[in-house]
Amino acid sequence: MTSTVSASLTRMADGAALQAVFLDMDGTLVDTEGFWWDAEVEVFADLGHRLDEAWRNVVVGGPMTRSAGYLIDVTGADITLPELTVLLNDRFEARIGRGVPLMPGAARLLAELAAHEVPTALVSASHRRIIDRVLDSVGHHHFSLTVAGDEVSRTKPHPEPYLTAASGFGVAPERCAVIEDTATGVAAAEAAGCRVVAVPSVAPIAPASGRVVVGSLEEVDLAFLRGLVTGTR
Repeated sequence: MTSTVSASLTRMADGAALQAVFLDMDGTLVDTEGFWWDAEVEVFADLGHRLDEAWRNVVVGGPMTRSAGYLIDVTGADITLPELTVLLNDRFEARIGRGVPLMPGAARLLAELAAHEVPTALVSASHRRIIDRVLDSVGHHHFSLTVAGDEVSRTKPHPEPYLTAASGFGVAPERCAVIEDTATGVAAAEAAGCRVVAVPSVAPIAPASGRVVVGSLEEVDLAFLRGLVTGTR
């Protein structure tokens, strides 16, 4: 976890209905879920295996250990999980080095949160090396705190990443709004007690209590997130 949280930020959040906003990265903030799948397809092709498109919904949004482990199991590829993890991260990093496209509405939302000094964290199952490369393009200044998948003992769908972010800001999870694009991330946020905005990127996500499903970040603004936490949305 990396943090630039100041005492003033934490004090500002105290007593507020909405105390912090947490965003997932791949498929939520940046349009990179397809990058991961393309990297997986290319790496397994090099290993002599063709990935079935149906497997994409299984691996989307999951931690590297789960996704890579699943693909090894279903293909029977002769490679260890640590070896495959290195290959996938290398291939993905090469792709994002050519540019990282923001999801529609992401730049406007980040600017609005910054303008109102809302504590904002990036919470991702991606490894630190990948997060830092993405933020080189997106802008590290948008986030006072970032949590990577290889910095927690249990990553999504376990609630630890979001509990870590809330603890880092010194705020209550139930007063935090989370924006996620996969069922795995939604499960992690809800298990942590956060309110969730789901913006499905690959597989559909159904509405539920404490969760709102939208088609794009263009539908989300600060008033929307405040209403989600106070129960008026």
